Amino acid sequence: MLKSLFLPTPLFVVLLPGLALAQSPETPSAPAVIYQAPVEVIDKIKDEGLNKSQLMTSLTYLTEVFGPRLTGSPNIKAANDWTKDVMAGRGMQARLETWGPFGRGWTLKKFSAQMDKPYVLPLVAYPKAWTPSTPGEITAEVVYFNPQTEADYGRFKGKLRGKIVLLGQERKLKSIFEPMGTRASDEKLAEMAKATVPTPQPPRPPAPTPPAGAPAAPGTSASGPQTPPRRPGGLPNRLNFLKDEGVALIIDNSSAGSTGNIFVANASVPPTPSTAPADPNRRPTSLPAYDKRAEPRMIPQMTVASEYWNRLYRLSTMGIKPVLSVNIKSQFHDRDLMAYNTVADLPGTDLKDEVVMMGAHMDSWHGGTGATDNGCNVAVVMEAARIIQSLGIQPRRTIRVALWTGEENGLFGSTNYVKAHFGEMTPGKPGEKATLAAKPEYEKLSAYYNVDNGSGKIRGIYAQGNTAAAPYFSEWLKPFASLGAGTMTLQNTGSTDHIPFDRIGLPGFQFIQDDLDYWTQTHHSTMDVLERVQEDDVKFNATILAAFVWQTAMMDEKLPRKALN
Repeated sequence: MLKSLFLPTPLFVVLLPGLALAQSPETPSAPAVIYQAPVEVIDKIKDEGLNKSQLMTSLTYLTEVFGPRLTGSPNIKAANDWTKDVMAGRGMQARLETWGPFGRGWTLKKFSAQMDKPYVLPLVAYPKAWTPSTPGEITAEVVYFNPQTEADYGRFKGKLRGKIVLLGQERKLKSIFEPMGTRASDEKLAEMAKATVPTPQPPRPPAPTPPAGAPAAPGTSASGPQTPPRRPGGLPNRLNFLKDEGVALIIDNSSAGSTGNIFVANASVPPTPSTAPADPNRRPTSLPAYDKRAEPRMIPQMTVASEYWNRLYRLSTMGIKPVLSVNIKSQFHDRDLMAYNTVADLPGTDLKDEVVMMGAHMDSWHGGTGATDNGCNVAVVMEAARIIQSLGIQPRRTIRVALWTGEENGLFGSTNYVKAHFGEMTPGKPGEKATLAAKPEYEKLSAYYNVDNGSGKIRGIYAQGNTAAAPYFSEWLKPFASLGAGTMTLQNTGSTDHIPFDRIGLPGFQFIQDDLDYWTQTHHSTMDVLERVQEDDVKFNATILAAFVWQTAMMDEKLPRKALN
């Protein structure tokens, strides 16, 4: 049974002489006192997280049983249900919160690819997400397509129907002499710690989630005379040209990686013809691949490992026409166009109406099992909640876990959650600033902590320019400094689910982590699998996260906010 424990705050604070208690909304000041959990509580968090962890059990089940977790797919919905049930079974108040409509789900049902001529070669390749199927197994010649002029397009006109088209450039792969995995050096961390407050940037209203089946956006209407989309500079759009020519399959080169690793994401959609007057410098707009209206416009697509793509390219440019046999069978899922976040609460006591949140995105790309991006951090967040529960002390504020979907498609799950619960920025008139349309829960959030940079060890935290919160973080890191996590930087970091919070002035933070081989090997690749997760690092990360969340939940005041610019 959980029990409440209220200790006199002054016994567990760090005094900062000369700092004012008050702060104005325009210029937040550092706090005069900083709450710190009793040493015995931090020691218990460390012992539970480092010596009694259940993290890898959760992660293994998530990655191996559910596999890749594209938003909208049956796999991610099953993972939603499973994470909800696990946290509910541990005594948390767990639920699924709906957002959307997102669009169609997609799964790969069958795939094979090989070169038949000039000799047999099984290809290392992977279909792109949301690609349509081929009409069974197709066998066709490969044509390299890289037109640079109108005359080049003319030479291809009428010659590509039923062909397999190779798009992209040859990647020159060299021997690798530098380590693929790295840890942050002391010099780099020291430089980060010296950073000053970043220059404020005006907040941008979040891009709306494209509703499935909604009317076409302005300039993309299907009625009236159509202007064929053109590339900047006036050349025809390649995808539209290939679609009109009846190409059977598009193959592109892995954007990174080597030794057979493939970096693969979603299929490309030919831009929609526009009713606007022709403009050679206007960038055409495309539907997202998960929009049902995109399917008839798409060509089947796959990405090939660079060593294999390069061979096909060399054969083609030598005048030898490779012949491939490819079978892609995919399935779209239209029954439920909504998406879901898993949310679970550990209720508070005297400050239960206030909330401390921690989260990680649960959706992934489809080439691997989403182990480092971002299954390991789903497990980190769930484990941090379990560690806190193991204390047997009920927090003062409610602690909330959020496992997001739609992150890979544009931070959709977290953005919709923030909009529904806290508010949004509304654009002003021309020349005027955007304004905050806040909801009642806006004043109830103390902080949101996000984890999403692979399985590398936490080395500190990005304060996002919040000078008033920074002293808290510096103090809370001290018990972990001897273990390698002691850096607080005022720098901003972006591109993940703390941004929707930060965008509207809420304290949202992401941790500094060792890169390991995240950017070189696993991020959005077929090697994003369980073997690439560093077990000791993620156990440590769950421990630090638990300590930060616990202390944020137990102090008298909410974490200070920076001015909303």
